Amino acid sequence: MNTPDAKTGTRNGMPQWSPPSLPIIGSEARFPVRRIYCVGRNYAEHAREMGGNPDREPPFFFMKPADAVVTDGRMDYHTALDCVFGYAVGLDMTRRDIQGELKAKGRSWEMGKAFDQSAPISPIVPASRIGHPQRGAITLAVNSQPRQHGDLADMIWPVADIIANLSGYVTLLPGDLIFTGTPAGVGKVERGDRLEGAVEGVGSLSLSIVG
Repeated sequence: MNTPDAKTGTRNGMPQWSPPSLPIIGSEARFPVRRIYCVGRNYAEHAREMGGNPDREPPFFFMKPADAVVTDGRMDYHTALDCVFGYAVGLDMTRRDIQGELKAKGRSWEMGKAFDQSAPISPIVPASRIGHPQRGAITLAVNSQPRQHGDLADMIWPVADIIANLSGYVTLLPGDLIFTGTPAGVGKVERGDRLEGAVEGVGSLSLSIVG
């Protein structure tokens, strides 16, 4: 019988979780939560107390994850399970124009990072197959020209330390992904560029920038 493992939150070895949802008054159904978009400094007095301009300006936004929702009137103290399912190659794409503008205004610049399709990711390799890599080249080529090069051993905070620190802020659950940082050499990409990223011992990722 294919039943979930309540202890580990897995089904047949795969991470499983219930999507966050809100109760609906007058109904047994629940409203599924996908993302939470927040408008920054949208009340004049709050804008003033934060040192901002209370006049009407274009709105700016930040996000909260769906599992930030609390519906039962309590907030639990928690510790994260020190468990990594696997590893993959990811690209942290950034809108530097948006990021720079928001940073200059002292605003949250999440929208420079959290836009649609901003996190290309390769297939996951289970840790049960490759262990927990401590060393290995990290490379990125743009149009076959080397752009970035580093090594897993260069990380200031290794994976275990990242998890220990992050879990002090949020509950880490099956299905969460952590991008561990980027080596030097970041730069602009344009429409038509071909990106090829790789992490030695983990995998590779290739994609094109299209309009």
